[in-house]
Amino acid sequence: MLCGAVGKFQQHLTYVKDLVGVEPGVTTLATMTALILPSGTYFIADSHALREPDVDALVQTTVRAARQVEAFGIKPRVALVSRSNFGTGGTPSAGRMQAAVQRLHAEYPELEVDGEMHADVALSQELRDAVYPESRLGGSANLLIMPGADAAHIAYSLLKTLGGGVSVGPILLGASRPAHIVTQSITVRGLVNMSALAVAQASDQRETGWATDNETPPEV
Repeated sequence: MLCGAVGKFQQHLTYVKDLVGVEPGVTTLATMTALILPSGTYFIADSHALREPDVDALVQTTVRAARQVEAFGIKPRVALVSRSNFGTGGTPSAGRMQAAVQRLHAEYPELEVDGEMHADVALSQELRDAVYPESRLGGSANLLIMPGADAAHIAYSLLKTLGGGVSVGPILLGASRPAHIVTQSITVRGLVNMSALAVAQASDQRETGWATDNETPPEV
């Protein structure tokens, strides 16, 4: 399902959560936007759904965004981005990012993730080695988890415009079925890209099993 070309994003988000439902263990829906730039492919979360995510939401968003990046055939290298750099900030948002990283390290040790860190440090191994050589993140991060929707939306809009690339999204994370809420400014090309993604997700879900054991796939 695609929706959102008409109406407010948050209203559609409520409808999807109430009617389509969420994956087991998910308490909040989030979004991720892919940016295909000349310098590489990058992913930013969450630019639309979570205005000021708490620690639980940051952890859930990071894990589900990383899984979606893997579904694209790309190894996720995750940075939780902040105005603080490995403890230099002392702001409430930096504290949430620090706590989320600690949880991610403890609960998902297989995930290549670190933070909280500046955006330039996330993208530069050289800078990261200078300020925090013990970082678990290697190379340039390709999945940037932002402290809030304002920062994420500004970042992806700047990169899309100045980077001369293509954006795909917002990709909804955590719904029990392939459902995505597009924006009112989406182009025809954007709708085609999101349609292809939704169809691929539906195909994968049909092959791996439906949301509940007592539900049969609909007739096609």
